[in-house]
Amino acid sequence: MKKAYLYIAISTLMFSSMEIALKMAGSAFNPIQLNLIRFFIGAVILLPFALKALKQTGRKLVAADWRLFALTGLVCVIISMSLYQLAITVDKASTVAVLFSCNPVFALIFSYLILHERLGRANLISVIISVIGLLIIVNPAHLTNGLGLVLAISSAVTFGLYSIVSRYGSIKRGLNGITMTCFTFFAGSFELLVLAWLTKIPAVAHSLTAAGMRQFAAIPILVNVNMNYFWLLFFIGVCVTGGGFAFYFLAMERTDVSTASLVFFIKPGLAPILAAIILHEQIVLSTIIGIVVILIGSVVTFVGNRIKVRDSAMGTVAQPATPETTTETQAAVHPVSERDD
Repeated sequence: MKKAYLYIAISTLMFSSMEIALKMAGSAFNPIQLNLIRFFIGAVILLPFALKALKQTGRKLVAADWRLFALTGLVCVIISMSLYQLAITVDKASTVAVLFSCNPVFALIFSYLILHERLGRANLISVIISVIGLLIIVNPAHLTNGLGLVLAISSAVTFGLYSIVSRYGSIKRGLNGITMTCFTFFAGSFELLVLAWLTKIPAVAHSLTAAGMRQFAAIPILVNVNMNYFWLLFFIGVCVTGGGFAFYFLAMERTDVSTASLVFFIKPGLAPILAAIILHEQIVLSTIIGIVVILIGSVVTFVGNRIKVRDSAMGTVAQPATPETTTETQAAVHPVSERDD
């Protein structure tokens, strides 16, 4: 059990420092380029774990699996994470971290709309509280960075959608969370690489530039990938993207769902503190209040999960799992959901 809490602590630190590391790398790398690099490295790090899981179940990947990975890679890596990366370039790392951490709220909504899962009392209360926290942070009456907020919230919404698509697909195809995450990262990286190559076509690059989307024109792939930025890329790819998920999955193997989900409940509070210390970002009062409100919503979810696990252990008929343990990202919703079903 001590190892489980160590893995949770490491994973929490990695995920909470994600926005800070990406913000620091923003001046040296194109946002889409950085997205491509970090998810490819993350997939490589997770590959041994995924292959081990496949070997244990005697499962071989088939064409239908790769079609699923292509879909989840599109929604997660290309759409959600690209919006997320762009949000970090135009807004504070602390703000993006908190807003993105609310993706479970949208995952719950999508689970109700798409999978027709009942929202339990704790989940419904958590959604309401989290939305209030979001509104306090966004403060529609006094918007100072509308673009950053739109990008961050759009990223959270699409990641919530990815979580549900991934969960549904992983259950239907009989794949566990680490396998889904690993090959989603591989598929998304490959798709992003193809798109990057397409933007280098002169006519495409010219059209994107003329349309005011210079960041998407002639996207670099290996520019600045050298020893000068080795440690930064190592931290982002190996530690944050790959290591964060790897330690989360290791914690999942040694403890219960709700305990492992502490990783994502602590992040909204820890990430802004790290951003203030490392990047010297100022956190306004409304943001602090919003963070506290969102953390309260997380506590409600956590307590609800603990009760659900306890009832299941006592032989109570459990309700269908809910994806409130997503984040980051996650990419991490599907293993939680599968174990909870």
